[in-house]
Amino acid sequence: MNTTAPIDALVLMSFGGPETPEEVVPFLRNVTAGRGIPEDRLEEVGEHYFGFGGKSPINDQNKALLAALRAELDRRGIETPLIWGNRNWDPYLTDEVRSLAEDGATQFLSIDTSAYSSYSSCRQYREDFAKTIDTLKGEGLTVSIDKIRQFYNHPGYADACADCLNDGLADFRTKVGQLDAAKHRILFVTHSIPNVMQDASAVETNGYLAQHEELMGHLLGRLDASERLPAELVYCSRSGSPEVPWLEPDVNDRMNELAEEGVTGVVLVPIGFISDHMEVAFDLDTEAKETAEELGLDFTRVGTVGTHDAFVKGLVDLVEERAAQLRGEDVEPPALPGTKALVPGSGACSIECCLGRIERATFPNWPVAN
Repeated sequence: MNTTAPIDALVLMSFGGPETPEEVVPFLRNVTAGRGIPEDRLEEVGEHYFGFGGKSPINDQNKALLAALRAELDRRGIETPLIWGNRNWDPYLTDEVRSLAEDGATQFLSIDTSAYSSYSSCRQYREDFAKTIDTLKGEGLTVSIDKIRQFYNHPGYADACADCLNDGLADFRTKVGQLDAAKHRILFVTHSIPNVMQDASAVETNGYLAQHEELMGHLLGRLDASERLPAELVYCSRSGSPEVPWLEPDVNDRMNELAEEGVTGVVLVPIGFISDHMEVAFDLDTEAKETAEELGLDFTRVGTVGTHDAFVKGLVDLVEERAAQLRGEDVEPPALPGTKALVPGSGACSIECCLGRIERATFPNWPVAN
């Protein structure tokens, strides 16, 4: 049996990023299109990329995830085509879907690269799907694009996060000797979003913030008592008008406060990101690390799940889960103890879910990195 029927093709959907220095500013123009961002601001943000040779790490990471997903599909005997499409740079979603639609594919299922619910991490992808569908309809091609559910509390993602946390704590112990709850902290890090976007995410789901807290609680509960350091959620990558409230505290601000309180070491756990793209490579591995060095803090940044085996298998499980739902089968979606699996994505979410759109003029610089 084809366990992905009635799906004709799978799409790994991501943000996109430049491959060369010459592509950096054009890429940023794509990301900020229609917002009236001054060219000098784009050049300023582009410095993040130029510090890494003008190439975003996200592309190679997506290629690696694509290969890992293909290998897991093949292992299960699933021959369904798998393509990669981006929002902001080559390969573009519309172009990739068109290439298969011209060969007769009509029903697509997207694997998105964000685990949590919010406008930017879920609904905006659904809007991208709608644009692709409308564009191809104008070309005489009829397609539908569905998506897997947000996976923050799927056991596969949680298992991969737990392994990363254990490895990170082991690295931290080599630096400090013995963990000390009085001197050391675990800081779970995610992308900040505007408060209004957080509020909208909590209208039909438990919300962006609560989802992170659920996963944090689960991960801490899996640690031995001797490793269970005080922990909290902090944020990175805030941008836009300072008058618009965003989720806080910023990771750098919080490290400064902790140092003043006598903390001597921090373990940063980027549970908001699935790979070491620009927000991790610059905001954490560069800026946050520099802050820690200035403060004299011992510092470990825990790895992201990347192509961890449990994560990849979990994504394919989610593909099979959604396909079964589309076939009308009774499915019991797995979730962490004490949590509830979210409804699937497009085609099942309400038209109002995670609406939370803010006029881009309110925070014109966000998001500009990946």
